[in-house]
Amino acid sequence: MNYTETLDFLFKQLPMYQRDGSAAFKKTLNNILKISELLGQPEKGFKSIHIAGTNGKGSTAHMLASIFQAAGYKTGLYTSPHLKDFRERIKINGTEISEEKVISFVENHHEIFNSIKPSFFEWTVALAFQYFNEEKVDIAIIETGMGGRLDSTNIIKPELSIITNIGLDHTQFLGNTKELIAKEKAGIIKENTPVVIGNSSGQKEVFNSVAKEKKSSIIYAEDIEVPKDLATDLKGNYQKENLRTVYVSWLELRKLGFKISYPQLKEGTEHTQTSTGLKGRWQVLQENPKVVLETAHNEDGLRIALNQVKDETFKQLHMVLGFVNDKDLRNILNLFPKDANYYFCKANIPRAMDEKKLQSIAKDYKLEGSSYITVDEAFKSALMSAEKEDLIYVGGSNFVVAEIV
Repeated sequence: MNYTETLDFLFKQLPMYQRDGSAAFKKTLNNILKISELLGQPEKGFKSIHIAGTNGKGSTAHMLASIFQAAGYKTGLYTSPHLKDFRERIKINGTEISEEKVISFVENHHEIFNSIKPSFFEWTVALAFQYFNEEKVDIAIIETGMGGRLDSTNIIKPELSIITNIGLDHTQFLGNTKELIAKEKAGIIKENTPVVIGNSSGQKEVFNSVAKEKKSSIIYAEDIEVPKDLATDLKGNYQKENLRTVYVSWLELRKLGFKISYPQLKEGTEHTQTSTGLKGRWQVLQENPKVVLETAHNEDGLRIALNQVKDETFKQLHMVLGFVNDKDLRNILNLFPKDANYYFCKANIPRAMDEKKLQSIAKDYKLEGSSYITVDEAFKSALMSAEKEDLIYVGGSNFVVAEIV
């Protein structure tokens, strides 16, 4: 198989959540545990940090990876989803896994995995853990895909667990209240392993209960001030909360014996984008007109991102917008400004909401604009309509951003 054929194989392995939604959700860890046994439990061959949360876990993971790299650690990074290339999910010291490594892993294991029938996500987690073990990383930063308790990554025994925050997202899987979602995210808390909570989101009782049961120390970042000279090159006002979570995590990691100085912490946070290649978080694609790409896609994330839009200076606002079809838009569309020009579009995935359906729903919220069959057509139309003093915002879904980045 070549690389394209290998990806085709992976994408066809039982529906993957990012593409097909609820059909991909697994309610046990049995598959990944069987796979781990077949591979010789590679996750036990490296130290790790485990990160869950509704928003901010990707940015937090990339900042931490950058910090460890600045301190000279050979650092693995596993995140999801990818925007352009599958290999973005698995990196060591900011460099993506090679196409050859992806191909050889699938070729060497598709027969022995045949009886298990792993999902796309299970294949990817297994590949990442095997790769990090073979390459003998000093530390791996592991981001959950969704939830925590039943996430395929949740077979690791990390040095530190981190939960960034709790919001209402993926409610069809995780529960329709913050308390239920917090319980699922708290599933990454391990025995005698410290946990940092970035923003308790009113769920301290849940986190305290699980931490007590696991005999794990718990630290709330929201109670700690960040030094004024600590900054990050990641754009977006929401990065202030992520930076605080990272700072408190650094304090804990120092207690655990990791040798990372304050200057190395600063170097890491200030060069996260360049050292890890993170994209899509308030990413400024161009100026005149200014184009911002933003992957925020749930109520809490969009509220913060759209508040930042209000802080921008522009003549007219253009919104290139698309969502997935299982997204509850009732509370989301109320957040969007009614005086913007909208370009409703459909990303090129089965889960994408029909652009005309989105246009119709948005009209009920007094959001007016045209619909486009593709993201590219919508974006080009926005570019043609915008003047130099205008702002173009592209978002609503990771998949919309992925087609522009």
